[in-house]
Amino acid sequence: MSEVKQLQEGEGGGVEEELPAERRRSKTMSRKEMARDLRRRRLAGQLDPEEAETLKLVDEQRPRTRADCINGPRPCLFVSCKHNLYLDVNPETGSIKLNFPDKEITELEHTCALDVAEKGGITLEEVGEIMNLTRERIRQVETRGLMKLREAVDEEPPVSARKP
Repeated sequence: MSEVKQLQEGEGGGVEEELPAERRRSKTMSRKEMARDLRRRRLAGQLDPEEAETLKLVDEQRPRTRADCINGPRPCLFVSCKHNLYLDVNPETGSIKLNFPDKEITELEHTCALDVAEKGGITLEEVGEIMNLTRERIRQVETRGLMKLREAVDEEPPVSARKP
């Protein structure tokens, strides 16, 4: 059910009660699946020259640094940016994970991880809602990240032992 609010009728008329929205799981598409789809489109003659021209234009306009995009339009439509929350690309396999398969990018309140980080001090629940993950999964990611930081600090030699 896509509606979050339902109307319940009682003695005094209609009363709106907000029900929790059901979270849709992210969807992963493999590189093979995407390549197969591209081959099918090429064989069927469905590749549009305008599409190639549009992709070239988008690549030229895409911000290269945070300074280029900090005052840019929101929601950010550059899903190829590594900081965009709409999708993730696995660098090892090339597969794409759609974090919000039931939404369009224009429907997202937050699309840039850097904007969320600049907001500062938010709860695990808020982070989970923004990233379409559970509070527990966010806690696990946070713990793993802190562990990696500690390991990196432990491996680094003390300042007095460094050579200039």
